[in-house]
Amino acid sequence: MAVYAALFVLVAGAAGVLTVTADSPEVTFENPDYELSSDDTFAVDGQEYVLADVSESGGGGGGEATITGTLEREYTAELSESWSNGSTVTVEDQDWRVEIDGENATAFTLVEVIDRQAILEEDDAADNQTIERDDGDYVAVTEDGETTLVPADEYFPTPDDRSYETGDSFEYDNQTVTVDEITAGQAVLVWEGTQTETIEVEEGATVTLADSEFVAHFPDASTLQLSSDMAAYQTQLAQIDRFDRYNDGLTRVIALSLLSTVLLLAAAFVPSRY
Repeated sequence: MAVYAALFVLVAGAAGVLTVTADSPEVTFENPDYELSSDDTFAVDGQEYVLADVSESGGGGGGEATITGTLEREYTAELSESWSNGSTVTVEDQDWRVEIDGENATAFTLVEVIDRQAILEEDDAADNQTIERDDGDYVAVTEDGETTLVPADEYFPTPDDRSYETGDSFEYDNQTVTVDEITAGQAVLVWEGTQTETIEVEEGATVTLADSEFVAHFPDASTLQLSSDMAAYQTQLAQIDRFDRYNDGLTRVIALSLLSTVLLLAAAFVPSRY
């Protein structure tokens, strides 16, 4: 009985030594296509990218931390905006009303929006609101104690107006826009602007940049490696999986060996019935 117990202890010890001394394999790229830190820029097939951020989250309470990265690319694209008939838009810090006449209109007009209330409030001689009568609106103006009703069209300045046809260009929102299309319901403006493409990257993710594919790996919490050698990455993952399975098997051997030893020793001290 003692011999068998010693044999199981020996097996458990050998398995324990293998478990402790074995080096766990890790994913490594000796020559990645790109090795980047935050704010590093790099080019792929003529397109420029920047690693905007690398961050680590989780890891509290014994959990495994997760590292992610954010890639960004700026590119030029055709942008557009639609102005509905009757809507109000702001051009050159002034409000304008969009007016489109007719079903087959080929032009639209921006009519200046007069802030009547602001004008009335600035005029101490005028009431702060217009008077509505059957024949139109009036403004009550009091001078030398005498109040006169002035037609609103005469009191307020004549609004400015600007007309644009398809193909015309003008400055809007700090850029040059072109009238692309005009219908009865709206006018469509187009221009070239800069857009930002954002790509979130996780460990082991396949990232497509331009027309090339890369696998992402974070060797630490501040570095991102991109490699086009997908096969090497999968091979290393297979090696890690195989190591984990072997390690789990050795752990089970240790547990079973120690349990067998305890059972044998316990059996040895069971009194005989004869």
